[in-house]
Amino acid sequence: MLNSGYLEEFAQYLQDTKKCSKNTVSSYVSDVHLFAEYLEDKLRLSLEQVTHTEVEEYVEWLRHAGKSTATVSRAVASIKCFYNHLISIGQADTNPALNIVLEKNEKRLPQILTGAEVDLLLSQPECVDAKGYRDKAMLELLYATGIRVSEMIGLDLDDINLSGGFIRCRGKDKERFIPLYPAAIRALEDYIRDYRADLLADSSEPALFVNMSGTRMSRQGFWKLIKHYQVKAGISKEITPHTLRHSFAAHLLENGADLHSIQEMLGHADISSTQVYAQLVKKQLKDVYNRAHPRA
Repeated sequence: MLNSGYLEEFAQYLQDTKKCSKNTVSSYVSDVHLFAEYLEDKLRLSLEQVTHTEVEEYVEWLRHAGKSTATVSRAVASIKCFYNHLISIGQADTNPALNIVLEKNEKRLPQILTGAEVDLLLSQPECVDAKGYRDKAMLELLYATGIRVSEMIGLDLDDINLSGGFIRCRGKDKERFIPLYPAAIRALEDYIRDYRADLLADSSEPALFVNMSGTRMSRQGFWKLIKHYQVKAGISKEITPHTLRHSFAAHLLENGADLHSIQEMLGHADISSTQVYAQLVKKQLKDVYNRAHPRA
């Protein structure tokens, strides 16, 4: 059986040494835990007894179970990272997940909203009470800045400079400053001036956005909120909290912004992460051409 301390140490290693996000730590530890369960149930083996063959067999088992290429790839990455950790603490000599050959994961371009769909979504919150003004401010802020939802719910009141027209977003490695368009400034002004204090459970709460219990908004809370407004707007596209981030980047690019400026605002460490939006815009232009050109 696996020493239960290994997974705890692995989680600490991911958090402290690899500087992984909470979601990544949770996912990797869960992947290794599922692998350990598979070994015990199917093969009567512990993680310490694994060879390259067992990892290959696990990959095939995941595929036959209908797991996506992305899920299988992450499972292998998690297992590989786990054994690298065991090697580093002297609990393993080799990594059985090395040289596992996987199918290439076909990269899907992110789905974005049209300008009309963005307008429709942003118009859904009814600004008649604190919840409506808060929701309006959150949606406008996301589309105005393209920040991640985790970054948005992590914002504190002192990260907002409405007179200067920008926000300060603190990522894992550095902070960045992102401008706001006038409608987003107005939405934030209305929420902060007239309603935020009424929602707070504790007047010392620093969070910019709080839930109806008066504490910092959670990712799950915002997920439910945006799904509610998607249904209310009657938008058939699947909208996730990341959709407005993708739409922000693609719309800036369509309207002439350069990739490096978009990279800076999105907080991408590598320009290659930002270049996907150039591919997306090119694809959209090609689709329009094929639909509209009389000889296409």
